Amino acid sequence: MTRRTRVVLAILIVTSLTLLILDLRGGQGPFGSVRAAGSLVMGGLERGASTVVSPFFNVREWWGTLGDQSNRIRTLERENEELLALTQTSANDRARADAVDRLLGVAGIGQYRIVPAEVIAIGPAQDFSWSVTIDAGRADGVRPDMTVISGSGLVGRVESVTRNTAVVVLLVDAESSIGARVAGTDEVGILSGTGRQDSLDFQLLDPLARINPGDALVSFGSRGGRPYAPGLPIGEVIDVGGSAGELNRIATVRPFVNVSQLSVVGVVIRPPRQDPRDAVLPQVRAPLVEESIVEVPVEEFVEELETPDDLEATPVPES
Repeated sequence: MTRRTRVVLAILIVTSLTLLILDLRGGQGPFGSVRAAGSLVMGGLERGASTVVSPFFNVREWWGTLGDQSNRIRTLERENEELLALTQTSANDRARADAVDRLLGVAGIGQYRIVPAEVIAIGPAQDFSWSVTIDAGRADGVRPDMTVISGSGLVGRVESVTRNTAVVVLLVDAESSIGARVAGTDEVGILSGTGRQDSLDFQLLDPLARINPGDALVSFGSRGGRPYAPGLPIGEVIDVGGSAGELNRIATVRPFVNVSQLSVVGVVIRPPRQDPRDAVLPQVRAPLVEESIVEVPVEEFVEELETPDDLEATPVPES
């Protein structure tokens, strides 16, 4: 190593040590301003580079998680559909359980021996426009001309039977006819279907008998309880046409059973030994009668009071 080389190396070492000492002193000294300016310039360059480059890194990260997000969305949608289906199933189960409870309540109060069944089809059968098919038949003891009920009352009668199914003609069918009685009385008449799901016609045998809107009807019953068992709720009178004494006096009856919402029904295998009369009938709210208040003028009220002469003439008992 030559003398000149050693001198240059020594100068470089001294210069390095000097700069290191100045840096350790926190930038104080003759090179502090130079160092600060350099840091400012480099910091600005770093921030600018980060601003320009960061969107590209964000796009790369978003693209990498896109598949995970899509899978998560599909999972959440599937779970949501399952929850909705479970909610609907639970609501249907509750409605079915309520229908079974009401049916068993009617059968228990009226002492009707029944075979529960479920409506599996709705539609015209043979010569009848209003009929349904149930999932109980000859194997369950069901026979033609048996009464069919629900938790709300009389539904209809069995028309035909196979081994595992039966066709039921609904009470609202235009070809249906049944003896009925006004609840709370012994007035009877003929109830006929109109072909409408919300209306029945009732004609009293006695044209002079009293019948009013709000009256309820129950089945009068057939011999041996077939095709119609006695004491079953039918409907409520909503209108009466004609006046007492007219032979064509017809009452319009709204049935208790909504035939468009039939689900669980019961076939009466054995009717009660005694007519339950009105025991099975649901409580129908009677129309409220508002009491009228008669205002009496003060003058007329005063005239009814005793006059002073009358008061003086009245003997006062001695104490």
